[in-house]
Amino acid sequence: MKKLSDKAKGIICILLAAFGFSLMTFFVRISGDLPTMQKVFFRNAVAAIIAFNILMKTPDKFKMKKGSLPFLLMRCIFGTSGMICNFWAIDRLGIADANMLNKLSPFFAIVMSIFILKEKPNKFEIGTVIVAFIGALFIIKPSAGLGSIPALVGLYGGFGAGAAYTFVRLLGQRGERTPLIVMWFSAFSSIVCIPFLIFGYQPMSPKQWLFLVLAGCGAALGQMGITTAYTYAPAKEISVYDYTQVVFAALLGMIFLNEVPDIYSVVGYIIIIGTAVFKWRYTLDTTKQ
Repeated sequence: MKKLSDKAKGIICILLAAFGFSLMTFFVRISGDLPTMQKVFFRNAVAAIIAFNILMKTPDKFKMKKGSLPFLLMRCIFGTSGMICNFWAIDRLGIADANMLNKLSPFFAIVMSIFILKEKPNKFEIGTVIVAFIGALFIIKPSAGLGSIPALVGLYGGFGAGAAYTFVRLLGQRGERTPLIVMWFSAFSSIVCIPFLIFGYQPMSPKQWLFLVLAGCGAALGQMGITTAYTYAPAKEISVYDYTQVVFAALLGMIFLNEVPDIYSVVGYIIIIGTAVFKWRYTLDTTKQ
């Protein structure tokens, strides 16, 4: 690793992150017929504990910047609702489809930045959003009637994540610490799930416990990998590699779950990933000018 360039290290880390998140999706799926809120709780409780321990070792501990509370709450609300919808969709869609819809979050972030950060997108960015949504329609397949409801819920999962990332960016601009943002989100989402656990907890077999623990480990690998990746290289240079998560998820689905995406979903993947790659190249080229 020492002989590699920072960009190469960043790419390796983001590939590991993509694999970690695809494993999280896979283990959430095979954990079986458990309530969605139960899965969300175990996914986030681990992250909350880790972030809590990190903050306890810092001088400022849980101190936040003045005026950050409303933005932290909005990050928690959008992030939690998006994750719940994503997990619900994972159980009802192919895991590749669920991952792809969630990967629309960067395009939703462009839209939400207009309202939250007062950033005006240029014509190129508006065009990429439109094309990405056309790709999403191939995955959602509106003509499927009620069958498209899980896809629409998964689409909101991408929207929630995109809105949440926009608030994370706003908090970062205000100088808020990453562990504090992670702890707030993880603790908030865990607390939201507690009433559902009290009244609807479903006993789990040792295998289900194992799968949810492994889902948490996959999520931890994803979070650590993507955080480390962006310390080595800027997002504009390496973010496109995050879309390999869809490839990993599709392979896991085909090998272990006998899930083969239909031709419409494949077309949707090509449109969305192609748009992301084109946007990535455009951003690099315009930066160099």
